[in-house]
Amino acid sequence: MNQILFIYHKNKKNKKIRKFKFIFVFSLVLIFIAFLYYIYTYNISSKKENISSTLLNRFNIQHLYSEDEEYSIISLNENKDYFVIGSIEIPDIKINYPILSETNDELLKIAPCRFYGPFPNKIGNLCIAGHNYDDNRFFSNLYKLEIGDTINIYDSANSLIVYSVYDKYEINKNDTSCTSQNTHGKREITLVTCNNLNGNRLIIKARE
Repeated sequence: MNQILFIYHKNKKNKKIRKFKFIFVFSLVLIFIAFLYYIYTYNISSKKENISSTLLNRFNIQHLYSEDEEYSIISLNENKDYFVIGSIEIPDIKINYPILSETNDELLKIAPCRFYGPFPNKIGNLCIAGHNYDDNRFFSNLYKLEIGDTINIYDSANSLIVYSVYDKYEINKNDTSCTSQNTHGKREITLVTCNNLNGNRLIIKARE
């Protein structure tokens, strides 16, 4: 009888060990797959950012050697629907990117995009959206800006207007009040990115 109980307990213990080994190996496989996915997505996003740097360099070089202040602006992959309309520079958080003319998921992976309002440095409220990757890319460090910080916006003629931050707040993702064009005839910009912790949108408002 004791031998039967011993064998029973031994088999039960072996089953627990096998179960533990299976869960352990399965967990390692999941972690490995997650790691590979992270590396893949990071490489893809890095390639997109390299495209952004190339566009910005081409934009600056063309301005440097062009005598025409209103020449046609760089397009993406010969697609005339989307093009560089200027650039945004925020020295305090080391941002320097081209601004793309329209907004969609693919373009947001390349650079900040105009999603509402006039083109850069025109009267009205230019709203610019950028991704938050929780690192140092795109608008990830936008939360570090404070009232009074400056944002440099270059338009298609490479003319610079310096904007000063006057408001900083969060809104629900369905709230579009930040796109209002009631600027009393002034130039304003609104920078928008995601708060990945709560799903809200971080808003930075600045004016000349």
